[in-house]
Amino acid sequence: MKKVFKGRVICSGSYEGECVVSKQGLNTLATFQKSALMNKKKVIGSDQNNKDVYGKNLTGVALILPQTIGSTTGGLVIQTICQMGINPAALLFSEEIDSLAASGVILAKNWENSQIIAIDKLGSDILTEIKTGDKIRVSKDGTVEVI
Repeated sequence: MKKVFKGRVICSGSYEGECVVSKQGLNTLATFQKSALMNKKKVIGSDQNNKDVYGKNLTGVALILPQTIGSTTGGLVIQTICQMGINPAALLFSEEIDSLAASGVILAKNWENSQIIAIDKLGSDILTEIKTGDKIRVSKDGTVEVI
């Protein structure tokens, strides 16, 4: 049986490819800062407190997470990695998107012309039903399915 989830579209777009799943809140500063500050060509998760993303390539993949956590720089960090072109292709939230992540993806879309996708309210089952490395399809209407 095909696994399908439907959420609320924050920033629309289509994606087909691999995903990385973080079962805990994602600290944007701890996860993305090191790659951004070192002007890397891709983001390798650098938050040692999040074993789900630590050491994994996060550029160009769909990142499935409950919410972002951490400092008030979260939105700016997301906007910065989008400006650098090293962002995940999609941020797929099981819960309601937090205001900092929302501001980051909306600014990135409008100021940086980023193609980042953001969908929230996908439900907690997405964190257990989809595994890191699974191939997924994200549709503009907020549907996420395993392919």
